[in-house]
Amino acid sequence: MTILLLFAFLSGLVTIAAPCIWPLLPIILSSSILGNDHRRPLGITIGILVSFGILTLTISYLISIFRFDPNILRYVAVAILLFLGATMVVPPLTRIVEGWVSGFSGRFGGLGLLGKSSTGGFLAGFVTGLALGVVWAPCAGPILAAIATLAATRTVNLEIVLVTIVYLAGVGIPLFIFAYAGQRVINRSRALNKYTGTIQKIFGIIMIATAFLIATNYDKALQAKLLDAFPAYSDFLVKLESNEGVRKQLDILRGKKQEKDDMVGKPFNPMPGKKQNDLLNANFPAPEITGITNWLNTNGKALSLAELRGKVVLMDFWTYTCINCIRTLPHVTSWYEKYKDTGLHVSGVHTPEFEFEKKTENVKAAIKQYGINYPVPQDNDYATWNAFNNRYWPAKYLIDKDGIVRYVHFGEGKYEETEKAIRLLLEETGTKIKEDMSGLPDETPRVRNSPETYLGSFRMAYYFPNDRIDNGEYKSLKASSGISTNSFTIGGDWTIMDEYSISGSNAVLEYKFLANKVFLVMRPKNGSEGKIRVLLDGKVVNSSNSGKDVVNGFIPITSDRLYELIDLRGNRGEHLLRLEFSPGIEVFAFTFG
Repeated sequence: MTILLLFAFLSGLVTIAAPCIWPLLPIILSSSILGNDHRRPLGITIGILVSFGILTLTISYLISIFRFDPNILRYVAVAILLFLGATMVVPPLTRIVEGWVSGFSGRFGGLGLLGKSSTGGFLAGFVTGLALGVVWAPCAGPILAAIATLAATRTVNLEIVLVTIVYLAGVGIPLFIFAYAGQRVINRSRALNKYTGTIQKIFGIIMIATAFLIATNYDKALQAKLLDAFPAYSDFLVKLESNEGVRKQLDILRGKKQEKDDMVGKPFNPMPGKKQNDLLNANFPAPEITGITNWLNTNGKALSLAELRGKVVLMDFWTYTCINCIRTLPHVTSWYEKYKDTGLHVSGVHTPEFEFEKKTENVKAAIKQYGINYPVPQDNDYATWNAFNNRYWPAKYLIDKDGIVRYVHFGEGKYEETEKAIRLLLEETGTKIKEDMSGLPDETPRVRNSPETYLGSFRMAYYFPNDRIDNGEYKSLKASSGISTNSFTIGGDWTIMDEYSISGSNAVLEYKFLANKVFLVMRPKNGSEGKIRVLLDGKVVNSSNSGKDVVNGFIPITSDRLYELIDLRGNRGEHLLRLEFSPGIEVFAFTFG
């Protein structure tokens, strides 16, 4: 943890050099120069850190409780910045604000920090800082991305709070030095003294202009262009935070224990009287199936684990756009068809990763596509997922005749071991197994491919050059050149949402991948058909390298599903993928095989 805290502090410390903070520096400087009270820069700095830190850690909780549009906070912050800018330009407004602040400062002046200057000292700076903290989005390296992701999924704990505080402490030091030094230079310069009023008006206009940029989200486009112009910063930040020690600590922070796969599922509450061996790796009571939205392949009849006692039950958590899940389905369907008459029941618990996967029609289409005949409960609210304390797609839980989970496996692979566990538990029911083992090929990748890559802001990573891009509308972006392996860049017009991104005019996306196959979850906006042109290493794909969904170099986007873009026919390698989109296509996540 000490290593992570150290690098969190260093990451915050170098943020002042980030291009994505530059559009806010004029506001910080213009707010600092009012008056000569050194407490004002301190107020601005603390205000930024307090509002950014609190909102980052709590916004998801607040939205879930109060059900409000988070953009309201942004608009309030913009209104405050516009008003403060106006007070610098219009003298009558300045006198009104001075009267308010002086009265407030007079009541609480004994606190010392507020100050009694006509410009309000700490208090006026603090209010400005609170507004800036709402609209500030620093360049996210791996550490800040982990904080944001965990906060968005409402898994904040004491360690997350501590890392955030240390990061913000690193941010605050250079920020205060900048604000304080700017104030001192301008207020003490004899050459500038006689122009103080004019300087304040100029900075007021700059503040108003910046507030309008923030209101229209053009500040994000400006930040993206600055990062394109100065890519060295993001490279430096990623390298700073990507050493082995930090990576391991971030994995632990996210809850990814450094366990071997064969340790997954070891019992928390062991049940007495159950024989354990090297194959059956779990031993705890199975929670009940709960909170199901729809039951498919059962004629609408709801099932419970209680009524399935006496049978061996395989709970298979999956979702139909997950390529890892799709690769396991031939094995699961084969086991069901082979052993259903000897006491095996399979429930394919469909827990959606994306909002559109909640649609029953889409799940029914996937059931037909993959030949699934066993019951499929739609777990749209994650109730059964949470009851099992599950964290992975796909995940398999084998439950014995007495309702005890005896075997757990996450991810692909270990098909032979899983089938042996099924047979062993069936034999415990008194059934003699005559069928041979399935013998289906295990197509689990044996080499490290490019990572799963999300294209919505909440879980976005690997965006070049600053790892992620915030929500907003972006016009005429320039795709970065020379992107690194396992990273992507975008160009043209895009709208970035929490869960996905929407292509606009001249939208392109490039990804430098290392794999044999490339898949992308997409859907047409509002049900209208779209298409994308697929190029590999600068050339339109052909029959030797195109995926099954490509037709003459194009993919028609007709429904909400996983599309296969590239198939190198076993010739795995590093390549540059370029996608050229028609407007209105929603893209969710890349996976690789």
